[in-house]
Amino acid sequence: MARFFLPAASWQSATHLPDEESRHCAQVLRYQAGDVIEVFDGQGRRAQARLTQVRKQEVSLEIGEIQHLPRPHPALVLAAAVPKGKTMDWVIEKSVELGVSHIVPLMTRHTVVKYDASEAEKKAEKWQKIALEACKQCGQTWLPEVATPVTMKHFLAESRAGAKVIASLAEGARPLRQVMESFAMPETVTILIGPEGDFSEEETAAALADGYQPATLGPLVLRCETAALLVLSALRCHFG
Repeated sequence: MARFFLPAASWQSATHLPDEESRHCAQVLRYQAGDVIEVFDGQGRRAQARLTQVRKQEVSLEIGEIQHLPRPHPALVLAAAVPKGKTMDWVIEKSVELGVSHIVPLMTRHTVVKYDASEAEKKAEKWQKIALEACKQCGQTWLPEVATPVTMKHFLAESRAGAKVIASLAEGARPLRQVMESFAMPETVTILIGPEGDFSEEETAAALADGYQPATLGPLVLRCETAALLVLSALRCHFG
């Protein structure tokens, strides 16, 4: 059954899909009146809905019984350095499938990719759409927020509660399993993933001063996208 995004403000018993969703439903998937789809609002609500009228630009529907699904716990916040090319698109998609709650693209000292304000906004909009499409595909009812890319300094300036982990190649980093076992059941876990050249010494020191626990991911040097998904997977498995 196809899934469509229906913003929270539109959840009445009889309503219609947003314009872009309507066009996809009618012109791409070619649904007809009487067909049943699933709708979700990105805030934990989902329901089956019967199409009452299908036009090229507008699809009307009646919403059935509404389910409210809890937010994944703990909330996982991924702050990851932006890799070259389109790899970040893939990181966004797979992170959503692993139940991430918030994604912050980082520009660090060793990050090759840099954005000005206009470019950063456009990238955030693109990545938010990728996150939405991933929600549709995997059945996630909570739509993660993809932040506008920020510098490491700007990110650390914002105080964050909960457990904090930084994937690190530095001496003294403990195995990820040990770091996870040192946490009880936090409301939020924030994960810092650096670029392929790792964080600079100054960035690592600033993160440690802010309470991030350094974790090694094993003897091999992983690409940043691999490291991000490894940590997210391990945390989701550890906390259930």
